[in-house]
Amino acid sequence: MFLLSKLFWVFAQPLSLAFLLSALATVLIAVGWRRLGGLAALLTALVLFVTLFTTTGTMALQALEGRIPKPMQEPRSVSCMIVLGGVLENEVTTVRGGIELNQAADRFVEALRLARNHPQARILISGGDGSISGAYEGEAQAAERFFSAFGIPADRLVKENASRTTYENTVNTAGLLKAQGLDDCLLITSAFHMPRSMGLFRAAGTEVTPWPVDYRTSGIVRLSLDFTQPALNAQLTTTAAREWMSLTAYYLTGRIGEIFPK
Repeated sequence: MFLLSKLFWVFAQPLSLAFLLSALATVLIAVGWRRLGGLAALLTALVLFVTLFTTTGTMALQALEGRIPKPMQEPRSVSCMIVLGGVLENEVTTVRGGIELNQAADRFVEALRLARNHPQARILISGGDGSISGAYEGEAQAAERFFSAFGIPADRLVKENASRTTYENTVNTAGLLKAQGLDDCLLITSAFHMPRSMGLFRAAGTEVTPWPVDYRTSGIVRLSLDFTQPALNAQLTTTAAREWMSLTAYYLTGRIGEIFPK
């Protein structure tokens, strides 16, 4: 299932889909099926236009981010924090060492802030090597370098270094929480990723308090044309498409109880 999902996403993301449609159009026209080829070319242009020059992807991501809001006030006491992986550039850190953060760095930054405010809280880092090759350093292992660099002792960390997907994050984390006797936990992950994560934790029977971070949208975007930032539009559309596809797949396979958890 893991390998299948990885391979599916290689071809299902918007720009890959546009390439496949353009290749199909070329083949169809070459063999004389001009109407079908023209239709495939039209679909190619439509996918590219929507992806690059509209706010469709931004709005799709915005809907995910707004589904589960962050609590208005920080809890007075926190016994543990669950931080889902996806923060480090694993390929780079494996080769070069050090700490290389990506766009989801807010997950670690917020966990560090909360860890200083709640010095008794444990920090469970969930994330292994999610690559197809499995050749890179697990994220939970590399995370120890990040937190220790800011004075968080290693004995406050609980490392779950085996998971490759959000589903595995949930299953493995639930087992560790039980083994460590931890409850009353905050769940820290990107806001767009929170609906799927909460759906999985609920399905696993693990009660957590959502603490979304890493917002990618302003929350006030409306559907419109946008010719000013095609690269960013493509990035946001790709992120939204992946998350919505994952929600649908998890619902259809029975891993979450509703297609859009709230």
